Amino acid sequence: MKLKSTLALAMAALGCSFVLAQQQGVSRNEILVGTIQDLSGPLAGYGKQARNGMLLRIDELNEQGGIHGRKLKLVAEDDGYDPKKAVLAAQKLVNQDKVFIVAGHLGTAQNMASMPVQFEKNVINFFPITAAREMYEPFHKLKYSFAATYYDQVRLAVPKLVKEKNVRKVCTIYQDDDFGLEILRGSEAGLKTIGIDFTEKTTYKRGATDFSSQVAKMKASGCEMVVLGTIIRETIGTIGTARKMGFDPVFVGSSAAYTDLIHKLGGKPMDGLYAAMTVQHPYLDEASQPIRFWANKYKTKFSEDPTVFSVYGYMIIDHFIKTAQKAGPALTTDAFIKAMDTMAFEPDIFGSARSTYSPTKRLGNDQSRLSQIKDGKWAVVSDYMK
Repeated sequence: MKLKSTLALAMAALGCSFVLAQQQGVSRNEILVGTIQDLSGPLAGYGKQARNGMLLRIDELNEQGGIHGRKLKLVAEDDGYDPKKAVLAAQKLVNQDKVFIVAGHLGTAQNMASMPVQFEKNVINFFPITAAREMYEPFHKLKYSFAATYYDQVRLAVPKLVKEKNVRKVCTIYQDDDFGLEILRGSEAGLKTIGIDFTEKTTYKRGATDFSSQVAKMKASGCEMVVLGTIIRETIGTIGTARKMGFDPVFVGSSAAYTDLIHKLGGKPMDGLYAAMTVQHPYLDEASQPIRFWANKYKTKFSEDPTVFSVYGYMIIDHFIKTAQKAGPALTTDAFIKAMDTMAFEPDIFGSARSTYSPTKRLGNDQSRLSQIKDGKWAVVSDYMK
């Protein structure tokens, strides 16, 4: 009887070792996490901050002993915000480095290009840093998204502000691409719920630097609110031009405009801008002691101020850790998916909304809230909108 028990234990141990040997990215002592970031292109600041946030959380974990005895190792690749380079980066990560998962990949087009490479090797695309609906639609068992979509952000925010500000005429300026169209469609859906349509719609080409004709058109239409389908430079350019023209409507944008670069580069004219967001920007002098402590810890490690993208990176790895712990010692892709499909992540120190996942639900949360630039800093001004 004792011999049978010993043999059974030995076979179970061998079976576990065999499973781990077959699972890409998982060894006895290590789990390889891949990420693709823009480290050299137009959003290199964001990419480096996201990577640093990931590294901070990984260092914390490894100092505590890892996940079921395994340390995490981050393998970061640079795609320069180029979809073609994103494909090459994904090929390297899944075929050469053999990572277990790709987490926090920055950019919509870049994710769309790289996901087929990952899926062919059964590698999960975990919490990409983009609010595009394609990150969870159409359904795929290897897709998990955390970001409330651009569409839902403005669908909820625009009618809320219209009613609060007693606005009658609403305009929009948006980038002439898929991102801009998401802002347009979400805003139109929101306005429809309160019986309003856009008074004026105007577009600009990606890379544009002069917005005077678009702003003049919206001013002439008497618009009291402008929905911004813009990112950084275009947000600053549009608002700055409007202020110079004496045009002072309510400006509201998506999370694409929720960055400290807006007020750092745009200065005083950016005061008053609203943007949809989820996690709170981690200022070093933030009133919240936990956020202030975290922000200073980050600066001590990386010699730079953290941003909301630093928080995204930190949070993405934190959620991966919680799921991998629940998946158990015999970590496989199937075990991770099974665990992930039961996860509920509670609000954190940065104010993230509660998010949940299931076998049929691949977007954790569709709610966002509003922040406004006041005296050169983002300040949260609303609860989560439903």
